Amino acid sequence: MIRTVEWHNGAVVLLDQRLLPWREVYRVYRSHSALARAIRQMVVRGAPAIGVTAAYGIALGMQRVRRATDLAFERICNTFAHSRPTAVNLFWAIERMRQVYNEARDQPLDEVKKRLIAEARAIHREDIATNHAIGMHGARLLPERVRILTHCNAGALATAGYGTALGVVRAAKELGKTVHVFATETRPFLQGARLTCWELLRDGITPTLITDSMAGELMRRGDVDCVIVGADRIAANGDVANKIGTYSLAVLAKAHRLPFYVAAPTSTVDFRCASGAEIPIEQRSPEEVTHIAGRRVAPAGTEVVNPAFDVTPQSYVTAIVTEHGVLRPPLRSAIGALSRARSLRLYGDSGHGIRTTEGATTTRGQRKVTGRR
Repeated sequence: MIRTVEWHNGAVVLLDQRLLPWREVYRVYRSHSALARAIRQMVVRGAPAIGVTAAYGIALGMQRVRRATDLAFERICNTFAHSRPTAVNLFWAIERMRQVYNEARDQPLDEVKKRLIAEARAIHREDIATNHAIGMHGARLLPERVRILTHCNAGALATAGYGTALGVVRAAKELGKTVHVFATETRPFLQGARLTCWELLRDGITPTLITDSMAGELMRRGDVDCVIVGADRIAANGDVANKIGTYSLAVLAKAHRLPFYVAAPTSTVDFRCASGAEIPIEQRSPEEVTHIAGRRVAPAGTEVVNPAFDVTPQSYVTAIVTEHGVLRPPLRSAIGALSRARSLRLYGDSGHGIRTTEGATTTRGQRKVTGRR
């Protein structure tokens, strides 16, 4: 499995995704501030991977303090909170680490540090298990022979391992289904061309690379059976923020009556965000658009707008595949049920079965949920 992020000998190790597919370079980070810069500079990217990295970064930062004070801890958390604004997994991971710190703050410093490392490792393990569950739920939605179009990179590189959208591809292959993947190049950062194709080829899956503008023509010709993408934040009503260009694909999919699936963990759902209108959209450097691989392709003086993400309204989403099952329209109701079940799992319940998604139930103490097949 591709090692996106690891904790090793008191440091955080990242695969530098800026250099793929040309070079496979692992960078070692021994300070939380350097690790936060790595997130901003896209050494690591993808909402789940960012969350795991931030969790390790908080643990890393606290290893350097001589006294566990609230001020020191919050400064470290804030460093990561300002790294990438759209990916909600980042803030979810920070809150997980904050809860552990609050529970351990009165313990000896060494104990606080151990607990934070343990929690970051737990977040890492849970992400991989979550992705496997997403993959299986999503794979069961697909026919025996399927041609999938995906955008950006929602694979092992965007997570702690296995992937969300590409996790569905992997799981479908493991179930013996015949899968063909069309990967958009995903301008301006070329995550599809550089990362998705690299990742799939390592798995023995030969993708077909297309420019972003080719997707509609492939759909018109009948060459695509469905679209599967990841997400960086999902609002409570089902609106989805994902890599810029996702909204266009969703509109095209609906026009051609193709399923548009979003594969994402529950940690990507922002239950406090009412709709996509409230999701902050990161604006990135103009050089990402005017240059390719460091070489200028647009005349000097050209004005640029470079939003990293767009928002797809829930009306274009066929289903959201989570680790707990498949959420179907009306998505506001499905996500509301998931939120209530999540609260009951966190704070206890009467022990009765709780319906979390269509065709999925859980009971007190259960972490794994069987979804509709």
